[in-house]
Amino acid sequence: MIILKVNGAEQKLDVDPEMPLLWVLRDVLGLTGTKYGCGQALCGACVVHLDGETVRACVTPVKRAAGGSVTTIEGLGPAGDHPLQRAWVELGVPQCGFCQAGQIMSAAALLRKNPRPSNEDIDKSLAGNICRCGTYTRIRAAVRKAAGLPTE
Repeated sequence: MIILKVNGAEQKLDVDPEMPLLWVLRDVLGLTGTKYGCGQALCGACVVHLDGETVRACVTPVKRAAGGSVTTIEGLGPAGDHPLQRAWVELGVPQCGFCQAGQIMSAAALLRKNPRPSNEDIDKSLAGNICRCGTYTRIRAAVRKAAGLPTE
């Protein structure tokens, strides 16, 4: 039995401890906001927070999260009211939207550590998140907006 908190709620999971956290979230708990992209921790579509730090859920065994706290896109702003979520909508960031949960989760970790990031900070922090539609300038603008900075 693996016990962890997901979006603030304790979960008792009878799953293989080696099962990737991504599949626990999506298939066991029904939290489908976190996406499967590459399965190799290369694209960032599966980024979630584990005890406040970003992890690639596709390669993180659920046993690593045991006793910890996981936050997914659904838990970041349950009503879509997190400043990043609002900025994403206001600036029309997504095209296909597939990478956006991972982008937002990475950006949230950045803003928690650095509430007023430079463009270089944003680019460096989100460099591991691939957007196949190429909306990087809108992503940066949304992060700046959520941080209360000019969107340029």
